[in-house]
Amino acid sequence: MNITKAIIPVAGWGTRRLPVTKAIEKCMLPVGNRPVVDYVVQDCIRAGITEIFFVVNQGDSQLEKYYSHNLALEQYLNYFGKQEYLKYVMPPEGIKFYYIDQDTNAKYGTAIPVGMCAQYLKPGESVVVATGDAFFYNPDGHSEVALMIASTAEGGNSMLTTEVPRESVSKYGVVEFDTNGNYYQIIEKPAVEQAPSTSINTSYFVLNYDVMQAISAYANVDITGEYYILEPINQYVLTGGSVQVVRAAGQYLDAGEPYSWLYANRVILGQ
Repeated sequence: MNITKAIIPVAGWGTRRLPVTKAIEKCMLPVGNRPVVDYVVQDCIRAGITEIFFVVNQGDSQLEKYYSHNLALEQYLNYFGKQEYLKYVMPPEGIKFYYIDQDTNAKYGTAIPVGMCAQYLKPGESVVVATGDAFFYNPDGHSEVALMIASTAEGGNSMLTTEVPRESVSKYGVVEFDTNGNYYQIIEKPAVEQAPSTSINTSYFVLNYDVMQAISAYANVDITGEYYILEPINQYVLTGGSVQVVRAAGQYLDAGEPYSWLYANRVILGQ
C-alpha cells in the first residue's frame, strides 16, 4: 500500500514533564542531540511519507523553527568552515510540513487532533498516525512505519504493537485479539492475571479514509470528558471492520515520563 501522509499530534502541555515543558514543547525534549519527535519524523520519511501534519498548541513555534531553514546559522557554519554540521540543520528535502493549531482549552483527547486532519485526506486515501513523544529504535536504521504499511492489507487498517514482560502489563493499554488474530479491543492497565496478552498499544496506526471520517465525526459530537481515538475504532470493529495487529521489530522508547526519557537517552547514546 502506498501512503504518503502522516499525522503526528504534538499538542498538549506535557504535564508529566513539568516544569521543563513550561518553556520547551514536549515533543522537542532531546533524546541524544535530536528532539524526540524527529525520530518519529525520520522513521516516516524512510517509509516514503512526504507530507506530515503536526497538530500543535496554538502559538507554539519551536517545532516549526526546527523544520525550517535557519539562514543565520547556515551562513555562520559556511563562513567559519564548519560545513560538516550543515547536514544536522538542513530541513529534510522533498518533505512538506503542515502545522494545525489545536485549542488545548477546548475538547481534548487522542481523537481530537486526528479528527482535525481528516479533511486533508481524499476518498480512498490512507494515513499513518503516530505519537510525537515515543518512537521505535532500530540499530540497523530500518523503518517501523514501513513495516506497518507493508503488513497492512490494501485499504485496510492496522496498529503497531510491541511486547512487554507480563509483570509490566498494568502500565499499558493491552491488546485483546479476535479469533483471527486481529484487534478486538484495548484493556487499559489490566491486572497481571487479567491481561488478555502482553501486546501493548503504541499509538501507531494506519487508518483508511472511512475510519478517519468516523474519527472526525466522533470528535465533532459533544460528550463529557476525554475523546479517545479507540472509541470510533472500536465501533468500526463492532460493525464488521477489521484492524490488523502488526508486531514491531524495533525497541519501543517512550520519552513521555522522566525515567523512560532517561532510559531512551541511554539506549540512543549506547550506554
